[in-house]
Amino acid sequence: MNQDIEFRNATDSDGNPTGGTVMGTGITITWQDGPLGRGKDRKEPTGAFVEGVLKAAKVRLEFYQESKYPCQENSEALMHVNEAIRILNERTTRREKEGVEGTHKTHATVR
Repeated sequence: MNQDIEFRNATDSDGNPTGGTVMGTGITITWQDGPLGRGKDRKEPTGAFVEGVLKAAKVRLEFYQESKYPCQENSEALMHVNEAIRILNERTTRREKEGVEGTHKTHATVR
């Protein structure tokens, strides 16, 4: 099944990832536009995060597996989606420990 999907990713003047959109039949995603910040300067999200989209895919695959249509391919896809979620959660945990979560800073730029 090939589904036509339009992607528009955006960056700020420094080349940092900001918002963007993904659109296709039955799909509309508006991505988070910029970092949320930290502490008292933390803002509310303006869009979706990759982790949320992966969780939506996970829930749908689990629904298929619990229906009358379970299959090995869905099981394997679910395994990989779960692994992607785990890895991204590890990234968030590391960035929190480094004090850079919610910013455009990377661990390499922390001093």
